[in-house]
Amino acid sequence: MICMLLVAGHGTILETQIKSDVTGLYAHLTGVPKALLPGVGGKKILDFWWETVNTRQLFSEVYLVTNADKYKHYERWATANDFPVENVVNDGSTTLDDRLGAVADLELAIRSRQLQDDIMVIAGDMLCADQNFDIAQVIRFFRSKPGELAIYYELESGEKSYTRGIVEVCPNTHRVMRFFEKPQEGVTASRLASVVFYCLRKESLLYISEFLIQHPDVNDRTFGKFWEWLINEEKIPVYGMKLPTGFQLIGQVGLSDYTKWLAHYSSKQQLSPSKPITCRSFARVGLMGNPSDGFNGKTIAMSIANFWAEVTLMESQTLVLLPHPLNDPTEFGSLQDLFRISRKEGYLGGLRLLQATCKKFYQFCSEQGIALSKQNFTLKYDTNIPRAIVSATLKCLMKFYNITDNDLPKPIRANFILNVETDELFITAGLQDRVVQVYEGLVYMDFNKQLIDERGYGTYVPLDMSDLPLFWLAYLGNPSDSGRIHSNVRQRWLNGESTVVEAMKSFAELTDQARCILFIRSVYSDDCLGPGSLKMVQLARQFGSAVKLPGSGGAVVGLCMDTERLVEMKRAFQEAGCVFCFIVPYDPSVQGQN
Repeated sequence: MICMLLVAGHGTILETQIKSDVTGLYAHLTGVPKALLPGVGGKKILDFWWETVNTRQLFSEVYLVTNADKYKHYERWATANDFPVENVVNDGSTTLDDRLGAVADLELAIRSRQLQDDIMVIAGDMLCADQNFDIAQVIRFFRSKPGELAIYYELESGEKSYTRGIVEVCPNTHRVMRFFEKPQEGVTASRLASVVFYCLRKESLLYISEFLIQHPDVNDRTFGKFWEWLINEEKIPVYGMKLPTGFQLIGQVGLSDYTKWLAHYSSKQQLSPSKPITCRSFARVGLMGNPSDGFNGKTIAMSIANFWAEVTLMESQTLVLLPHPLNDPTEFGSLQDLFRISRKEGYLGGLRLLQATCKKFYQFCSEQGIALSKQNFTLKYDTNIPRAIVSATLKCLMKFYNITDNDLPKPIRANFILNVETDELFITAGLQDRVVQVYEGLVYMDFNKQLIDERGYGTYVPLDMSDLPLFWLAYLGNPSDSGRIHSNVRQRWLNGESTVVEAMKSFAELTDQARCILFIRSVYSDDCLGPGSLKMVQLARQFGSAVKLPGSGGAVVGLCMDTERLVEMKRAFQEAGCVFCFIVPYDPSVQGQN
């Protein structure tokens, strides 16, 4: 692949305003080409792009296209920065009136150097907020698609769509469906801005000459007009990739905007490394309908603050996953100590959850056309419910890499968390837990088969938590894994066993009726449920408490409106060797999102 850096603009507002500035603050920048102005991190703007693309592993050649007026500036820059001077292309223009236009400049370089390869095109005078994005990831995504590639980013709140080229991108195929060059208000709802950062296949380079023949006016020979023509009129497949960063073309702004955006991007760079990111995810209790969530049913579940997983991410030189001293032991008091801990807790701690989440996150972003920065980090965790580690880790990664809800919507996020556990780690798990971890609070979930088949997720509705009664939770000192409880029931359901199919339908219906305990024993045998769970159910009923299995092995959740009997029941559970606690609901609207 060949990279083309374009810096051939003339007579910009910025250059004019620097020249006429009376403060004297910018006198040393008079006559300096815009690409050689100071950029983020103290580097010249062009320095950053040259450092980004200067690798023989990715590009066989890098060319710089400039004009005759600024050629000497770039020749001097090339000599000082080990850029091959013979690769600086002079388009011969000296004024704005005799300029060729950006597309014609690209065509000149291709024709004069007889280039026949895929080409990456970048505006060399473009400020970039993130100095660490992975350009190799951009190339891999481009080569995975049967078409051209356009980079875009999401406009910040103060940016107007009529100042940019705006793209509408299909979220499933990532194909750019429409391109609008500086659209008027109301033309499109999209806020995805294309920048001069493209990849073109060698077999598509002929379209450049065709475009120039059809557009002889130099004012039309912009890349915005080129992509409008190629996408909207010629229907050539062009795909979009998002960079989670901002871009500003310096040639399109004045001095005040240049200094404003430079300060804005520089402040982001200075603030980003120092502050750790800490996120929590919470356990949930199934109140209605479970376990029908695994059988296209309906459930109501609630996140609770009693049990949680907390993950902290800190920027670092290398990527480090820190073991938890309790959950990932590497030191033992003796061989006997190792034996007892391993026999009771097995060999699977939280590190595998951190690692699997990171792996799937990178894979997801690569497949979805989201280029990540080349920043490393250290992850550590603390938890009293390990299965929530995946959700908390994902929250941290999204914040660190500036991945928005539009990039990874909540329903897809729940699927992502489930896939980490089931596909990567082969953990038996259901979607209900992950939906509640993402939405948080009290959530109604309908896992309707038709919806799941059509769009990949069900209907999830947060419910009001203002008038919730007091729930209690009891569990065995050494509870079982809920996957063991589900055992062969799913296979029986897949086989169409009428008892199981009808029971799951009943559980789903009972969710809407706010009842959910009557039919469980017809499907799940005593051995399947476990004698400990059954004894807790029987104990709670002795005190007149509504009780059910919450979806976690060896535990029950209940509701008792009689305060005196509730105290007596708590004592009875404790005397039976169970852990008893009152549930603290987690309400994100009150306590804030993590």
